[in-house]
Amino acid sequence: MHAIQIEGKVTHMKIDQNAATSEDLLGQLQDVGSRLSRLRLARGIRQEEAAIRAGISRRTVVAIEKGTPSVAIGQILRLLDAIAPGKTLSSLFTETDPSVIALAQSEQRRRARTLSANRLKELDF
Repeated sequence: MHAIQIEGKVTHMKIDQNAATSEDLLGQLQDVGSRLSRLRLARGIRQEEAAIRAGISRRTVVAIEKGTPSVAIGQILRLLDAIAPGKTLSSLFTETDPSVIALAQSEQRRRARTLSANRLKELDF
């Protein structure tokens, strides 16, 4: 909030964090949120459980994972510690966590197989 003085009175104005944050910074916040979300999912932790461990609300976890700019850095760090104790914010970007590697491998596209003549007819190729 910003305080301004009008006719001797101090008035507080609420700032729209999305409007006040550049596109580049919004992208970075979304990247951090996405990485935290992937780490949480890779470790099999529900948002509610992560929130309890971090001492924040589930709603705040959702905001962090979406990259909402109004979230405090302390909340982001507490969520990271709740998901992966001892992991640093900088290590979040290396993606060397075994659970994230396993998730990425499971998401890799399977080898495409040749379609049968009947299947090709069905698809009308």
